[in-house]
Amino acid sequence: MKKNWLKIIACFVAIFVLVACGKSSNDSKETKSSSSSKEEAVSGASQKTYTDPSEVKDSYDVVVVGSGGAGMAAALSAQEAGADVAIFEKMPVIGGNTNKSSGGMNASETKFQKEQGIDDTNDLFYEETLKGGKGTNNPELLRYMVDNSAEAIDWLDGMGITLSDVTFSGGFSKERIHRPADGSAVGGYLVDGLYNNLKEKKVPIFVNADVTEITDKDGAVTGVKVKMAKKTKTISAKAVIDTAGGFGSNMEMITEYKPELKNYVTTNHKGASGDGIALAEKLGADTVQMDQIQIHPTVYQEKGKDPFLVSEAIRGEGAVLINAEGKRFYNEMETRDNVSAAINRLPERSAYVVFDQQLREHSKSIDTYEEKGMVIKADSIEDLAKKMDVSAENMTATIDAWNKSVAAKNDSEFGRTTGMDRDISKGPFYAIKIAPGIHHTMGGLKINTNTEVLKKDGSAIPGLFAAGEVTGGVHGSNRIGGNAVADIVVFGRQAGTKAAEFAK
Repeated sequence: MKKNWLKIIACFVAIFVLVACGKSSNDSKETKSSSSSKEEAVSGASQKTYTDPSEVKDSYDVVVVGSGGAGMAAALSAQEAGADVAIFEKMPVIGGNTNKSSGGMNASETKFQKEQGIDDTNDLFYEETLKGGKGTNNPELLRYMVDNSAEAIDWLDGMGITLSDVTFSGGFSKERIHRPADGSAVGGYLVDGLYNNLKEKKVPIFVNADVTEITDKDGAVTGVKVKMAKKTKTISAKAVIDTAGGFGSNMEMITEYKPELKNYVTTNHKGASGDGIALAEKLGADTVQMDQIQIHPTVYQEKGKDPFLVSEAIRGEGAVLINAEGKRFYNEMETRDNVSAAINRLPERSAYVVFDQQLREHSKSIDTYEEKGMVIKADSIEDLAKKMDVSAENMTATIDAWNKSVAAKNDSEFGRTTGMDRDISKGPFYAIKIAPGIHHTMGGLKINTNTEVLKKDGSAIPGLFAAGEVTGGVHGSNRIGGNAVADIVVFGRQAGTKAAEFAK
């Protein structure tokens, strides 16, 4: 009897070993990206696994170049429309600049606005964005983004990516920027959510896969050449979606179009080098508004540390900007170009974002700022002023005046009307030193509302689609905070759908 039990136990052990070996064998088909890698440490992205290069096929219905929010949204939509699709990303991790987004997604007439009693309209969203872009936005693209923004919020929510915390963004009169419920940075949340859906739907994601050419025959797209695992492979495709991002980290391109930005820091990830624009230009693609390069007013950039964006949503929740004299100096909720200009007019060309524990408890994104050592903290306004090396007398008077303005809902000094739901009265108190930095390239490939890439004569390049920061026109001369995420989701979805239709 004892021998029989020993045999049974031995069998179970053998089965367990075989299962474990099988699992190990399957896992070897994916490449892993550790959260300890430099790129992921910057982005805060969680550990992810990617498709092994040996699994790449000779052809797909749709190839997506780039894996930021636009690329991932495009791939999911293309698959939803019945296409066999694959993503090729030149960097070792996915997400692109979307990883660095800390604000939210603008949308109007959404279910979350209605639940919270926010009376907003698509027309007002359109008008305020057009005003923010100084009337230079492509009206058709802007109208399409606005009118499809609520549906995009619903699409994300249906995949478990819920942006239900609605607040203010600079340049808007309504609470319109949608964020994760816990107030965390939208970028990492969006990338993780889209990635999880891509994995669930078994869409292949190839990283360290540099698309060096979009191939064509008789002017129509036929696929791509991609360098991966030290080899260049030609992959055929019925349609290609270019979502390779902007050129915010390519200082040669930046200074070519805007020489005055030569000494600015950039918030862009190093992969934002303009490759996708160059790939399409070789096929005759036209570009638009390439000199429209946005600087963001609140970028942490102390010596010896990587520049890091401080979300506009912090000001939208009640923070103020303080200068070296310990005083407010401008309406913090004006558009980014105007706030940046106001900071640059200061003798020190820098300022502090100041807020209190009330806001700290509401916004989880501040966790990241503290982890990076960006935050100055003190138990009183006077002590905070001393740590900031500004006048404690001036700053105390400034915060007292601000708190009275909040109570009266009237900022008589600078005319601020939004982001005034919280005063600055609950300790501890916080400050982050900031200055303007290069943030977004608003120019890029010329597209239509079908996301087809256009040539100089206005005709579409057959089989080539584009979405996200690689494109230009929707934001005009100044992008309003929260519109980039709307751009990548709305037009990413459209690109996937249209590319899949073209491939049929």
